Amino acid sequence: MSTDPLVVFTPSGKRGRFPVGTPVLTAARQLGVDLDSVCGGRGICSKCQITPSYGEFSKHGVTVHEDALSEWNSVEQRYDDKRGLKKGRRLGCQATVQRDVVIDVPPESQVHKQVVRKRAEAREITLNPSTRLFYVEVEEPDMHKPSGDLERLCTALDEQWELKNVHADLHILQTMQPILRKGGWKVTCAVNLGDDENPPRIMHLWPGFYEGTVYGLAVDLGSTTIAAHLCDLGTGEVIASSGIMNPQIRFGEDLMSRVSYSMMNKGGAAEMTAAVRDGMNALFDNVAADAGIDKMLIVDAVFVCNPVMHHLFLGIDPFELGQAPFALGTSDAIRLRAHELDLVLHPSARVYLLPCIAGHVGADAAAVALSEAPDKSEDLVLVVDVGTNAEILLGNREKVLACSSPTGPAFEGAQISAGQRAAPGAIEKVEIDPVTKEPRFRVIGSDLWSDDPAFAEATAESGITGICGSGIIEAIAEMRLAGILDASGLIGSAAQTGSERCILDGRTNSYLLHDASAEGGPRITITNPDIRAIQMAKAALYSGARLLMDKFGVDNVDRVVLAGAFGAHISPKHAMVLGMIPDAPLEKVTSAGNAAGTGARIALINKDARAEIEETVRRIHKVETAVEPRFQEHFVNASAIPNAVEPFPILNSIVTLPDVSFNTGGDGAGGGRRRRRG
Repeated sequence: MSTDPLVVFTPSGKRGRFPVGTPVLTAARQLGVDLDSVCGGRGICSKCQITPSYGEFSKHGVTVHEDALSEWNSVEQRYDDKRGLKKGRRLGCQATVQRDVVIDVPPESQVHKQVVRKRAEAREITLNPSTRLFYVEVEEPDMHKPSGDLERLCTALDEQWELKNVHADLHILQTMQPILRKGGWKVTCAVNLGDDENPPRIMHLWPGFYEGTVYGLAVDLGSTTIAAHLCDLGTGEVIASSGIMNPQIRFGEDLMSRVSYSMMNKGGAAEMTAAVRDGMNALFDNVAADAGIDKMLIVDAVFVCNPVMHHLFLGIDPFELGQAPFALGTSDAIRLRAHELDLVLHPSARVYLLPCIAGHVGADAAAVALSEAPDKSEDLVLVVDVGTNAEILLGNREKVLACSSPTGPAFEGAQISAGQRAAPGAIEKVEIDPVTKEPRFRVIGSDLWSDDPAFAEATAESGITGICGSGIIEAIAEMRLAGILDASGLIGSAAQTGSERCILDGRTNSYLLHDASAEGGPRITITNPDIRAIQMAKAALYSGARLLMDKFGVDNVDRVVLAGAFGAHISPKHAMVLGMIPDAPLEKVTSAGNAAGTGARIALINKDARAEIEETVRRIHKVETAVEPRFQEHFVNASAIPNAVEPFPILNSIVTLPDVSFNTGGDGAGGGRRRRRG
């Protein structure tokens, strides 16, 4: 085994061993990591900026020391003096590998900009925001009626709008008097209407009648991505949306890796808190710039997130979430001021975090419940929010059950040999001819299939760069349908499958999906470790759903709703072929898009929805998969494609799954195991 240092790149998850002295840029190129460079590594363009991470990373099995990379050199110093490098950044062409290291490639250093697919879904929402504008005419001061300007302003709000017990922040007192006089004692007030815990409060003043509006943010803080939707609080309209990769990825791709990082590194939790808050502020700058508004007009923000993200965002050490009984710091909804979270918005901006359900089922699951309302459904609905950590709800008017499943980052394209996040050039759809075994595919950024004569020209700019989550799902499902893959997850040889695209790869075989190596392009294969990673992820997802069905006492559900940024792009047929979801009629499997983000927007635009979801969450019954014996039983069965035990009669009436078995003695990825066809 090589003793060369191990280099791990995030967010791609790609890794390899390289001799001491290897430039980081060289390592990235050899692994196919998306790290930009225009000058060819001469230290001129500075496109190859990277961020090394230090500390103990149990997921990767490494401890990264301060001397993991070579010392800061004169080229980096020259660039820093001229243009400035963000704290902690290095130039990949200058920094060389000295010891084991984990390296984050920030979005601006990636050639192919990530497409954060958490769009705002079109939705009718009752407009009742927590902050509204009120025009008032204030009584002028009178020596015979001594009172303060603020008291007379509050009296006007009471008499003219029936707003009682109104308070004001210090910055209002500091600016109020000249505004009142400039407006001739006529002003427009932005007032936060308060709630059971907080009285109404004046947030901003304009002289005279203000014809503009104020804004709010609905933020979906995910393990992998953060998405923000900027809303006009006067109309409820989404005027801009933007997203970034969660900067915490460099500390671990999945939640437990981040909990582990906080446990094993002193100050690790605080480091991750600072990273996510900095990322938030950069995101808010972007979305305000996209909308062409002053960020200081953002007066309200609603956040949804899983419990680990919830705690790290709030600055709570997630230590207790890393061990049974998975105790939350608090499960209640939280109301704060933005500045308490280091968020740079309006000085009086308010923040609302939806309640967590319990354990590892968080505010994002509560937001999905608010958006999809399983508690109001006449039929039995399974709602699956697919992501790095899947949240699953099952219920109807009778009751609602919830659980989470640690699916990991494979669905996001990580841990896949040619995998990448969703970006232009990534393969997102795949079809394989069951007779010829020949594939065709589509990439993000083009609607043409690869066998279209115009495909090469249409994808010339983006190229074909790798395969994203929805692409790997479809590729593996199509391989199963074409008889290239058996139920255990093993790829057959060229002789067994009749396809020269099945090539020997060590002790097992891989399927060649695309080969542009002759032209200097990528060689994209589906390997048995890739399939194993997807098997583990889909087995966790299915097992969580099946466990809820056990608790509900049913073997079937009436309909399935796929939610989340990734769920919106999954083909229901291919998801069922893999066995990601329970057997159901395809027409009863629908996409809800970014349901967590929609729930956040509902809570932002309609303050009454906040009380509604707080009440709903108290009635949802949480099932903890980690302590349920049947979860492991379902997991083992669900590792097969689609399942070793469940019959899937509806699926079998739609497609024919070849009854093949490729037994080559086993490789730890399903080889040598014979399973009954599901």
